[in-house]
This record gives sequence, structure tokens and C-alpha cells, in this order.
Amino acid sequence: MSDLLSCADSPLVQSLAPTPNFGARRLPVDMLLLHYTGMESAGAALAIMQKPEAEVSCHYVVLEDGGVVQMVAEAHRAWHAGRAMWEGVSDINSRSIGIEIVNPGHSGGLPPYPPAQISAVVALCRDILSRHLIRADRVLGHSDVAPDRKEDPGERFPWDTLHEAGVGHMVPEAQVEGGRFFMPGDAGQPVEALQAMLALYGYGLPVSGAYDSMTEAVVRAFQRHFRRSRVDGVADAGTIMTLRNLLLSRPGDAPVIA
Repeated sequence: MSDLLSCADSPLVQSLAPTPNFGARRLPVDMLLLHYTGMESAGAALAIMQKPEAEVSCHYVVLEDGGVVQMVAEAHRAWHAGRAMWEGVSDINSRSIGIEIVNPGHSGGLPPYPPAQISAVVALCRDILSRHLIRADRVLGHSDVAPDRKEDPGERFPWDTLHEAGVGHMVPEAQVEGGRFFMPGDAGQPVEALQAMLALYGYGLPVSGAYDSMTEAVVRAFQRHFRRSRVDGVADAGTIMTLRNLLLSRPGDAPVIA
């Protein structure tokens, strides 16, 4: 294939592992999406993403030791998000750059991400953001855009470390005890208001007034990213207040990089 990756987009790239699994973008890049590989090794992850029949790929892979591998040129549409939604747009692959972070994931016990790896993720994100106008609240995890299917990069991913380096949007977890909470089976106007707040932030959630399985999945995804101290799919007061504070502090259209 003539458009197969032949040179790196980032000076942080240490090696190329071109894959034929890509296509043409249909939208401008305005998102950065982080994943874990969820496989037993980096080699296995790279191998599967180079197989045409797998129909999966990403732009970058960050190894456990901090090494960075590029697979697809940023100008092209990699196949990393799958069925997904954010801010009413379903073609997340067209609007995003995808970074796979080597980690066996939940099925492998979700071990901590090594410091060298996180340092490399921060540096790579900052480099990408220096070249693309991506708002802070559009630096997301796979579970944010596909909450009913995906859990990555998981609740052990240090989003706060990225935010301290100028990558992404976060607020401190609201420490609120007691108060009303919502859970599966609940219904009514307060649940509708919760769904509207989550949808306003960007989550693909219908505003039905029923705390159904999709609402639970979205709340759980929100907690994995923004309220990691307890991930249970129950919208307690701390979850709701953290969401409110995120909405109040949502950035404008300025680039994310500080």
C-alpha cells in the first residue's frame, strides 16, 4: 500500500510498525483517545494490529519501558475506537488520534502503569497537542466513548498526572458524604437531570429519565475517569458534584497544552 507509514510524525517515536489497517479521515482531528492493549504482551498487541483480518489499529503504542512505536500516520484514520459516540458524533476514528498503552488490562489484573510508561504517554500527548487543536475535555479514554463495551484505560490510569502536565480536563474528586443517590431501577426527573448533565459533557446517553443499564455503564465510565476512588455505577453525591464541577470548568476552544 503506497500510503503505508514510512516516517514518524513525532520525534518521540523510536520505531515504526506499519499496518495496512487504516483509511481516509472524514473529519478534522479534535480528539485524543487513550486505550490499554489488554493483551499479554506488546508483541502480541503489535502483531494483531498488523493483521488485515483483525481490522484494528492505532496511531501509537507506548511500551512499558517508555518506548514509542508508531503504526499509522496521524493524517490517516486508524481503527481503534470501534462503535462509539461523543458529543453526538459516532465516527470517533475520523476525529481522533489513538494511543494504545501496553497493559494487560482488567482481565490481567490491571497492574499499575510503570512511571516510565506514563512519562512517555505524557510527553507523546503533549507533542500531539502541540500540533493539533484538541480541547482539554476531548482527551478521553476508550471507556468514555464506548461505555457499554470498554473499560480502558481503567481506573488505575493516572489521569491526574496527565492533567498536572497540562493534558486533559479534570477537577478534584468532590468529597461529599450522604445525600441522595441514584442507581439502576430508579426513574424520574432527577435521573433525567443526571442524564442531561452527562450528555452535556459529551457522553452518548439518551435522556430518558430511567436509570437503565446504559446509564449505569456511562456513570461507571465517568467514575473510571473522573471519580476513581469508587467505581460502582451508582450516582452518589460525590459523583454528581464532580460532574457538576467539570461542567462548570469546561474549557473553551483554546488548545489543551499549557
